[in-house]
Amino acid sequence: MQQSELNYFKDMLEERKLQIIKNISGVNEELSQLEKEELNDECDYATNSNYSSIESAIVSQQQKELEEIDSSLEKISNHEYGICEMCEDLIGFQRLKVKPHARYCIDCREIAEKSKEK
Repeated sequence: MQQSELNYFKDMLEERKLQIIKNISGVNEELSQLEKEELNDECDYATNSNYSSIESAIVSQQQKELEEIDSSLEKISNHEYGICEMCEDLIGFQRLKVKPHARYCIDCREIAEKSKEK
């Protein structure tokens, strides 16, 4: 992969990383505010609990994405970016444009997802 392409993906990944950090910080602030709210009845408690569960799931998913982004940024610095972790072939440019922190090529992604289902 050419240096200009690596720089393109590095910028993309760093921008997404900042966005996720901002999102996580905002959600954590909202959750903190929810904990401070005075709940008047069971309905308020259920609504608050449901919202907290959803927000926690979102944070968890974004933290996972953040780890994948950090891994991809490390791969860029080690000149290992864009290589499938399973078959070691190149990951297609178009795939990386859609998901710059992709770990697998399209074929191996399908295998990895099927393995998770079992």
